[in-house]
Amino acid sequence: MESLWFELQREMTESGKIAKYPGTITRLSGDKDNTDIVRVGSFALIGGGEYLQWNVDTQTITEIARQPAGRHTSTAADLQDAQPGEIVEFSVDPTRGSLLALLIQAATLGERVGSPMSGFTDGQGGPIGAIIIWFGIITVIIAFWRAFVLFSTKRQVNAQRETATASRDNPLGRVLSVYDENKDVDVETLELKMGEAILGETPDLTKWIPFIQVISVVAPLAGLLGTVIGMIETFQAITLFGTGDPKTMAGGISTALMTTVLGITVAIPTTLLHQFVQGLSKDVLHTIEEQSAGLIAEHAEKAGNPIG
Repeated sequence: MESLWFELQREMTESGKIAKYPGTITRLSGDKDNTDIVRVGSFALIGGGEYLQWNVDTQTITEIARQPAGRHTSTAADLQDAQPGEIVEFSVDPTRGSLLALLIQAATLGERVGSPMSGFTDGQGGPIGAIIIWFGIITVIIAFWRAFVLFSTKRQVNAQRETATASRDNPLGRVLSVYDENKDVDVETLELKMGEAILGETPDLTKWIPFIQVISVVAPLAGLLGTVIGMIETFQAITLFGTGDPKTMAGGISTALMTTVLGITVAIPTTLLHQFVQGLSKDVLHTIEEQSAGLIAEHAEKAGNPIG
């Protein structure tokens, strides 16, 4: 009885201590590494900056299948490197492993989205999620490309406004060239000629912008479609196997909702990029139309035939 009391007292004392000692870690591959082990009371084992576990069956310290999220692993590394008396943050599992096991089971961002090497088809979103991701990536690339092109065009147009010589390397210069070639025609004809020139420049200035808008609208709808399909599959599984395993049902619903998350994630930036790129395009077109209207008004005034 006295020995039992002694052991209980020692366990209580040791559970409040942080001890560091040399030990051996058994890796999942079967290899053994000798390193310093940090024991946090009776709650956690740390070695090599990673969480470890005590195997009751083999009476050895073993590597866990997967480390928890990076913020938890970083605290383990901080504790491993801490000096005596130094205070550091550390994530403690008061359940002695139960919460850690749940954290390990939680899917990482890479597992939810998928790997680029597999085309994102191995993610929780499945084929529909992969399609949404790829369309999102392509759309963002197109949006940045169009923004760069329109910025360059805007600089050229602004430079053209400062010179009287029309240059055909920019939209405004090409429209002004039409004016230079038709100075002797009447106002109505000149207006039609310049209107035609502006219409000819519009497709290049608005190229791919409708595509960006379409993806921003279709992405959440595709995500909703994936969710509906996933829910149908989940309820079919419930019909076949019953509701005996709530974890399986919850996992199926979580996977189904992943496509909606991906759809919204793609829709938000593409909508903002669409508005930004469209604004650049409209700005350039407005400048061209403004300059053209001024030239037509000037031409009408010289001809003694004011517009209106």
